[in-house]
Amino acid sequence: MGKVAVMGSGSWGTAFAQMCVDAGSSTMIWARRAEVAEEIRHRSTNAAYLPDADLPPSLTATDDPAQALQGADVVVLAVPSVGIEAQLRAWGRLIPSEATLVSLIKGVDVDTLRFGSELISQTLDCDPDRVVVVSGPNLAKECAQRQPAATVAAGPDLRRAEQVQAAVMAPYLRVYTNPDKVAVEVAGAVKNVIAIATGMAHGMGFGDNTRAAVITRGLAEMTRLGVALGGDALTFSGLAGVGDLVATCTSDKSRNQTVGARLGSGESLEDIIASMNMVAEGVTSSRAIVGLAERHGVDMPISAGVVLVCHHGAQPRDLVGALMSRSAKPEIYGLDDGD
Repeated sequence: MGKVAVMGSGSWGTAFAQMCVDAGSSTMIWARRAEVAEEIRHRSTNAAYLPDADLPPSLTATDDPAQALQGADVVVLAVPSVGIEAQLRAWGRLIPSEATLVSLIKGVDVDTLRFGSELISQTLDCDPDRVVVVSGPNLAKECAQRQPAATVAAGPDLRRAEQVQAAVMAPYLRVYTNPDKVAVEVAGAVKNVIAIATGMAHGMGFGDNTRAAVITRGLAEMTRLGVALGGDALTFSGLAGVGDLVATCTSDKSRNQTVGARLGSGESLEDIIASMNMVAEGVTSSRAIVGLAERHGVDMPISAGVVLVCHHGAQPRDLVGALMSRSAKPEIYGLDDGD
């Protein structure tokens, strides 16, 4: 199957590397910190980011990007969107020219309003179709525990999507291909923002009716933006859309849901972030997502409310009042009726 280089040793990058090994791929993971690479290499653990995970002994690790990338057929970018450009400028030139690039990034750059695959292809100045986006209901801890799961490898170049499918399709992970990279990438970013909103509702003590309403209306927001950007509405009913949305909004293993729940219970965002060793993408990318919505005339009131709470000092209960007092609308609007 060739060599897979996973660039990034956070929870999802580590779990992804494990799945590649379990799929039969020769895999090396790059860690920014030498001590993390040494722990993975010698103890088959990553206590800082994926505690209790039993990593395969054959998973190799290094803190040298040149070593990780040498001879790689598939290069997996598992770095948060906030830092991906700086990383690619540091070692992107070392990526083999024919390697398939995989984006695990579920965020949008605030300054440029670009999704992960765009950041990758434009920073490396390569064909956008060379980048395959992987997204779905894939909570890292459960994947590391080898629980049955499924995901989507999305890209218009079917050969590359199938290459990624083969590289990571472990006995406990089903991988589906999809040419609709736009919708899959939109879904992966927006679901984090909706998860913060769902978490806030939970933190305020609201029950399942509220959570179901936020998830469903969040799906409508996600679909409207995705269609406006050129995606297929049908994709949002699949694993990368409603599947990932449900998992991220309902699990206490979700960083974004956890951030929302703590906001809803009265904690400040600054204290929450200071206590976490991993990035909750929805906090940062919420502003970019709302910026994209405004640029394309898309109505995203839940996402806009998350921005107000996270970045402009609004209180979660203010968001509830604002959403409940909106003017009456049909359930389906904003897709093809011009509304």
